[in-house]
Amino acid sequence: MHHHSDQMDTTSSTMTNILKARHGDRVAEYALPPPVFVAMEGEFIDFDPDAGRLSARFPIRESQLNPYGSMQGGMIAAAVDNTLGPLSMLVAPPNVTRHLEMTYSRPVKLEMGYITVHARLVERQDRWLHFKADVRGPDGTRLAKAKATHWILKAMDKRSNLPPPEQDPIVQPPTEREERF
Repeated sequence: MHHHSDQMDTTSSTMTNILKARHGDRVAEYALPPPVFVAMEGEFIDFDPDAGRLSARFPIRESQLNPYGSMQGGMIAAAVDNTLGPLSMLVAPPNVTRHLEMTYSRPVKLEMGYITVHARLVERQDRWLHFKADVRGPDGTRLAKAKATHWILKAMDKRSNLPPPEQDPIVQPPTEREERF
């Protein structure tokens, strides 16, 4: 359906170079591209390292539909996660998703063909990474949006990899300066 473009080749090689620079020899230990990204038939279409932005496109498959003929919310969330995860590896040391919040505004229909996820790093505070993402249809209409918080892992000390409870983004009240969603 979509033709492989030079833009995608450039995006892909830029991402590979940044991953090698950021993660060094550890890159060989990671399954890249992630098997789950491949399973969802994702393709990276745009990457802006300076702005901390990554866009990926995912086809809408019949196997992903709910009883109403729309793409299941969990599959839309998976497309978002499949864009935020790679972006998080490009902009930070190894990290994990701690919180992912989805807001759905319009149904994703099979006849749309594909959705595009536009993800961006909003802020980094110490070991917390704050992301936002938009899910758009082929005509640019926003179908869903997301907010996510990731936690940067420390390499050797496994005990320190759980954040202290008082810093957990799920219970932390929003700060005044936090951008309204």
